[in-house]
Amino acid sequence: MEIVILAIITFVSTLSGGLLAIKFKNRLHLIMGFTAGVLLGVVAFDILPEIITEVGINKYPPIEPMIALVVGFLLFHILEKTILIHHTHETDYAEHKHPQVGVFSALALIGHSFMDGISIGFAFQVNQAVGLLVAIAVISHDFTDGMNTITFMLAHKNNMKKSKMFLFFDALAPVLGVLSTFLFIIPPHFLIWYLGFFAGFLLYIGASDILPEAHSKHSSPKLICLTCLGVLFIFIITRLV
Repeated sequence: MEIVILAIITFVSTLSGGLLAIKFKNRLHLIMGFTAGVLLGVVAFDILPEIITEVGINKYPPIEPMIALVVGFLLFHILEKTILIHHTHETDYAEHKHPQVGVFSALALIGHSFMDGISIGFAFQVNQAVGLLVAIAVISHDFTDGMNTITFMLAHKNNMKKSKMFLFFDALAPVLGVLSTFLFIIPPHFLIWYLGFFAGFLLYIGASDILPEAHSKHSSPKLICLTCLGVLFIFIITRLV
């Protein structure tokens, strides 16, 4: 019963983050600046330390998650620059947006949220204390996942209805992830590949997409401070939990 309640809280947390981003959509560039810092912080203070821990405990070759990181980075770069943006018949390279880029980004975050739910379920299989700690961490950063989902969708000119739909799916994903842990077990070795791949995706989308877009028309010291604040926010969250 306790794990179900925590899963519901993750749903509310993700939804709340997305709704906050919607409320302040007219200041989307500020949210994007903060989001870029959050993405960097998640990679540096959450994903990479988890990879290092898993590699140390299980004696996995450290090169494996780094290969996955590079693949994740380059895969989204290739998709964005060739398939998703510059279609065969495009000749006008003036500033333009492609909603499918936002959709692809949101789908990646939904996949990550699903894995977050799996993390909670498996942690409770270890013991209740570990489960609670993992749940607190997931609930904390799922709030920013909701913000990121809306940010990615709106930044690439998706309409509000579609953005809200993907926000709902992102909020639902960790709940489904928790429930799925009663049905199967993921090999621990697969986890470091997944974490490396997702770290590569986050680095690309933060540094090469969200941050440049935030500064394209609104570059300012305030925006730089918000990016640093996003990094600091994740650092504090990861230290507390």
